[in-house]
Amino acid sequence: MPNSTKIELRRLLIKQRRSLSHIDWKSKSDLLCQNLQHNPLFQQAKTILSYFSFRQEPDLSLLLSNTDKKWGFPRCVEQSLTWHYWQPGETYNINSYGIIEPDANLMQLQSSEVDLILVPSVACDAQGYRLGYGGGFYDRMLSLPEWNLIPTVGIIFDFAYLPQLPIDAWDKPLNAVCTDSQFINVSYCLPA
Repeated sequence: MPNSTKIELRRLLIKQRRSLSHIDWKSKSDLLCQNLQHNPLFQQAKTILSYFSFRQEPDLSLLLSNTDKKWGFPRCVEQSLTWHYWQPGETYNINSYGIIEPDANLMQLQSSEVDLILVPSVACDAQGYRLGYGGGFYDRMLSLPEWNLIPTVGIIFDFAYLPQLPIDAWDKPLNAVCTDSQFINVSYCLPA
């Protein structure tokens, strides 16, 4: 499928997500967090990569109260993501895209320390493919050998879980998808 299909789909789904009332957005986000917390993949993980909600992405801040987990958040550095340990109350900045990032002076995380990656997504499909924002940050990172064996979960609301997405040669499927109503294991290698 042509890339214009991705562009149009991205525009429509972001518009739909941004049309949610604040109450609906928060309620759906909290349900999604509960679904994630009840999954063994999340329960067994000690260090988890997450993200700060932007443009009404599902808000995962409810998970941060889980003090037995260590959390990593991304910073955009040129065309790559660097990951830093971050806990509520620590300093952060707002980057040129308007996205919250941990302060650059906070300790960096290495891939060998990470047990689970929560991947912000515009949409995901039943095969685990993800529609991102078009910058390729996660695609580049997840294609690197040191990152591609760490379990990944696409984070979306129900309306963005689609039967099939247009994909390109570089797209890599995620291991699972979590929505406000369900947790879907896509990869056979994940615990049920």
